Amino acid sequence: MAGKLIAENRRARFDYFLEQTFEAGIALTGSEVKSLRNGKANIAESYAAVEGDEIVLVNADIPPYAQAGPHFNHEPRRHRKLLLKRREIDRLIGAVQRDGRTLVPTKLYWSDKGLAKLEIALAKGKKAHDKREVAAERDWKRDKARLLREKG
Repeated sequence: MAGKLIAENRRARFDYFLEQTFEAGIALTGSEVKSLRNGKANIAESYAAVEGDEIVLVNADIPPYAQAGPHFNHEPRRHRKLLLKRREIDRLIGAVQRDGRTLVPTKLYWSDKGLAKLEIALAKGKKAHDKREVAAERDWKRDKARLLREKG
């Protein structure tokens, strides 16, 4: 990812097992692009959902652009269509419907060409015991590194 990061969903790795990532374009209006250029967006509570034969980004917050005025501005939490290849869309729809997976946005960034891109991950939800296991493993690695530093 060579582009500039706009927003990141850091909680996704804590709540889900991220299996595979995809890069998707987003269908945006002009005022949404201007607002993103200001670096304002929030994808923390958002998710991607299947609507018909499309995949849309739901609940992503792109605040209104102040200079656009009331007539040309956008709805902050509207559904935004994700632009993927048909084969990828079919694969994602199948995984969501058959396997019970979730589509979680992880990063929103600018591509090298100046286009807004969204990295979405095919994810499986973590249970409470999985989260405890990951935390225990992380603590053990930290303790092990400290012990090796002290004795090494």
